[in-house]
Amino acid sequence: MERIAKFLKVSFEEFKKAFCDVYGEESDSVIEKEVYDEIKLPRRATSGSAGYDFYAPVDIELKPGETAKIPTGVRAKINDGWVLAIYPRSGLGFKFRLQLNNTVGIIDSDYFNSDNEGHIFIKITNDTNEGKTVFVKKGDGFAQGIFTPFGITEDDDVTSVRNGGFGSTTK
Repeated sequence: MERIAKFLKVSFEEFKKAFCDVYGEESDSVIEKEVYDEIKLPRRATSGSAGYDFYAPVDIELKPGETAKIPTGVRAKINDGWVLAIYPRSGLGFKFRLQLNNTVGIIDSDYFNSDNEGHIFIKITNDTNEGKTVFVKKGDGFAQGIFTPFGITEDDDVTSVRNGGFGSTTK
């Protein structure tokens, strides 16, 4: 296997800003620091696993139709020519129809250098048609990332540089 990436935490300052944005400005900085210190970097479950599990930084409860935006506290330094594709964990998708709001999250190699440090957010929705509530405990895997190589066209001459996340490359 070719080693093409490394997972790291974002800085505490970036995580705190994102955490407050998602959970409210009134969140407790002691709790934020505790959550930050306990962030687990993505890992494969077995040597044959393609996906790196992303772990919930806090308990998540989603009733039918509810959505959660999760600041993972994780960034990925990825070699050129590779992309990280994010999917829901297959068990959660199968049992609860847990879905990513953008179907598949795409983390480009140049996202690492964005102003937000390449902080990976994962937005999930409980799309059950059976009335099931999804519970994901802090520290449990809820999404998975798979590194995939990609190519470009022969006449590609792009030299633009990214500085942002969602929608930043189409402006």
